[in-house]
Amino acid sequence: MIDRVHAYFAALQGRIVAALEALDGQPFRADAWQRAEGGGGLTRVLEEGNLFERGGVNLARVQGRQLPPAASAARPQLAGRPWEATGISLVLHPRNPYCPTVHMNARFFCAGDAWWFGGGMDLTPYYGYEEDARHFHATCSKAVGEHYRRFKKWCDEYFHLKHRNEPRGIGGIFFDDFAENGFDPSFALAQSVGDHFVTAYVPILEKRRGVPFGERERAFQAYRRGRYVEFNLVYDRGTLFGLQSGGRAESILMSLPPQASWRYDWKPEPGSPEAKLYADFLRPRDWA
Repeated sequence: MIDRVHAYFAALQGRIVAALEALDGQPFRADAWQRAEGGGGLTRVLEEGNLFERGGVNLARVQGRQLPPAASAARPQLAGRPWEATGISLVLHPRNPYCPTVHMNARFFCAGDAWWFGGGMDLTPYYGYEEDARHFHATCSKAVGEHYRRFKKWCDEYFHLKHRNEPRGIGGIFFDDFAENGFDPSFALAQSVGDHFVTAYVPILEKRRGVPFGERERAFQAYRRGRYVEFNLVYDRGTLFGLQSGGRAESILMSLPPQASWRYDWKPEPGSPEAKLYADFLRPRDWA
């Protein structure tokens, strides 16, 4: 099973990188790595591109002697078992604040005779456009069909900064521990998520990349990126799993933006576009 899944993820990485390179005009650098305990991967990364300030598309297939806490917390009966996993994960941070940050991943775990899929994609705008949010969520709905409402709720709950009581962005879809109806239907669902990513995200970039911006917009982007960093380092299970399992830190942390800021006790000016993001966009609602 894992050979089939990894082959699909490898091909998906190539397709997504090709689409992003055509959009940016700069090539992604290939960085192959090996893991001491077993396995390795290929990180494709772009820094200081024309469109992307930083972007990375990770592919990995790794093995271990026992599941780390981030993977066994929801299934304690598997703690201590040997495991193998493969996955693709990407985060893209455009330079223009009117272009949203995006995250997508799909993964497959085996531990003894147990196996499961996980994944999803979510959007983090800095300045909200309702038509963009509706397009992204409509594409997510097409990707997972009847599972959309459940996976959207899961995403809204997962990508929430508890210590801030704020969503990270406008969500999308998220699922984990998925093995419903057997391997083939579960694999088909993970493939559909991967296959719909470019359609969900690229049209938004093409529409917003030319919007003029200045220091104010860049400062707000850096402030909101600080929230992104907080979530990834405090709550994200993928980050925690990678670090707990001895993964390659550079590849795991490529999800972080190159610039971020924290401003003490900052509040948006009433009626400003920044205030609109907080009052309107950063609340769970039915986008699709």
